[in-house]
Amino acid sequence: MNKKIGIVGAGIAGLTAAISLKRLGYQVVLYESSPEIKGIGAGFGLASNAMRAFSDLKLEKGIIPLGTLLNESRICDSMGKIISVADTSLVNNLKHPSLAIHRKDLHYYLLNQLPENSVFTHKQIINLEHNKTEVKLFFKDNTQDTCDYLICADGVGSTVRQLLIPNSKPRYSGYTCWRAVIDNPGLKIKENTEVWGKQGRFGFVSLIDNKIYWYCCINAAPKDTFIRQMKTEALFERFKNYLHPIGEIIKNTTDEQLIQNDIVDIKPLSEFAFGRILLVGDAAHATTPNMGQGACMAVEDIAVLTSELQKTDDIETAFLNFEKKRINRTQYITNTSSVIGKIAQLENPVLCRIRNFIFRNLPKSYVKKQMKQILVYDFYK
Repeated sequence: MNKKIGIVGAGIAGLTAAISLKRLGYQVVLYESSPEIKGIGAGFGLASNAMRAFSDLKLEKGIIPLGTLLNESRICDSMGKIISVADTSLVNNLKHPSLAIHRKDLHYYLLNQLPENSVFTHKQIINLEHNKTEVKLFFKDNTQDTCDYLICADGVGSTVRQLLIPNSKPRYSGYTCWRAVIDNPGLKIKENTEVWGKQGRFGFVSLIDNKIYWYCCINAAPKDTFIRQMKTEALFERFKNYLHPIGEIIKNTTDEQLIQNDIVDIKPLSEFAFGRILLVGDAAHATTPNMGQGACMAVEDIAVLTSELQKTDDIETAFLNFEKKRINRTQYITNTSSVIGKIAQLENPVLCRIRNFIFRNLPKSYVKKQMKQILVYDFYK
C-alpha cells in the first residue's frame, strides 16, 4: 500500500488520523501551519463515545491516566440550586469512561505515538488543485507538495474547506468565552459544574495534577470590544455573587492564564467528501462546546474513517461512505448544541425562571434518552 495521504492540521483530528492511517500502511504526510508543535488551549471533555472511538483505535489505555473521571455533570442557577443533572449511571452498560482532560496533555500523547519528524511545520496552505489522479498543495512559504489523497483537519477556520465551499465561513454564536487552567488553591470540586445566570455562564471541573479548568461565557455584540477586553478583575466583579467557589477560582487566576475567544461554529454542510479530498473534525462540522462533543465528534470521525478504509481499497469510496455515516450524526450535534447555547445564555430573569422550571421538571426517562443518543450511539452504522 503505497498511497500517499496528506493531512492538513496537527490538532486532535489530524494527529489521530495520522496515527491510524500509518498503522493501516499508508504513507502519511502531516502539514501544520504553526511554527512548532505544542499543545494549546485549556480543558475539555472526552465523553464515553469518544473513548469508545479511542478504544477501537487502540489508544484508550494511554489516554485514561491523563484525565479525571466525569461520572456526573450538573447545571445550577447562580445560587447553587440544581437545574439539571446528567449522571452516567442513568445509561446502562457504559463500557468506556468520560473524562475531563487538558488539551495539551492529549495533544502531546497523540504526537508521541508518531515517529519523530512526522509533522512538517510552517506549512500554511493557501491554495490547492485536485483532479482524478492527485491533489497539489501550495503553501505560504512558496513550497508545493503533491499527494494521492488529502484529509483536511485544519479546524473551524479551515482554509481548505473555504477553498472548496467559499460560503462556509464560521458563524458567531452571540457569546464570547474565557478559559483558564489553574492550580487548585485547596478547593474541593467533585463534579463537573456549570452555572446558568443572567450575568453569564460559568463552568469548572477538576483536572489531574491538582488543576482546575474553568470557563465563562458572556453575551456580546459582534463588535463589542469592551466585553472582550475583560480580564480577571472585571470577570470577578461580574461573577462574584455566583455560588462558591467561583469567586475563589477567578481570584486565583492571573490575566496571563486567560484564553479569550468568540464561540463559533459552521452551518452544517451537506458533503464532506470531494473526490480525493475529505473534511474531518472541526473543518467538517465545527460545533459550539455546549454539549462537550466537539473533540468527541473528531475522534468518532477517525474511527469511522479507519473502519471504512479497512473495508475497501478504493479510498474515494471510503470517503463517500464516511460522509454518509457522519452527516446526520454531526448535524444533530451541531444543531442541538447551538440551541442549548441560546437557552443557556438567556439573560431575561423571567425567561431564566421559566427555563429553569422546565429543566428541573424534565422526566428522568427523557434525560436518559438524550444521554443515550450521545453516549451509546452506534456511529459505525
